[in-house]
Amino acid sequence: MKLCRLDQLKEGESAGVVKLYCLGSIRRRLQDMGLVSGSRVTSLGRSPLGDPAAYDICGAVLALRDDDAHNILVVKDVWYGA
Repeated sequence: MKLCRLDQLKEGESAGVVKLYCLGSIRRRLQDMGLVSGSRVTSLGRSPLGDPAAYDICGAVLALRDDDAHNILVVKDVWYGA
């Protein structure tokens, strides 16, 4: 297992969400978008200027700023969700 932050995933890499390191409304918003422990995330690419990046989360494409993606701990190449 290789732990890293979501913003460190390269285009095409997938990972499983381990933990969110944020509080309050942003934490709730990320959870509502499907970023919960065990969910699968795939990096789809970055905008031309590098921020934000697009991710496939539970079948939906979401754009996250690096500041927010940095607060999400993932494990690469492993999907342990249902």
